Amino acid sequence: MVIYPIVFFIVAAVSAGFAFGGVASETETIAKAVFNVFVILFALALDYRRRQR
Repeated sequence: MVIYPIVFFIVAAVSAGFAFGGVASETETIAKAVFNVFVILFALALDYRRRQR
């Protein structure tokens, strides 16, 4: 399904804004970890979708 890569990308983009934008300096470490996890999930979802074709 196309929805999973889109959701993973949106969550990664929002967490990147918090992590690298300095908005939430006290939660920067958590936001960076969330960013990394969702970027990996985004890549895996795209790869899974490609393999299904």
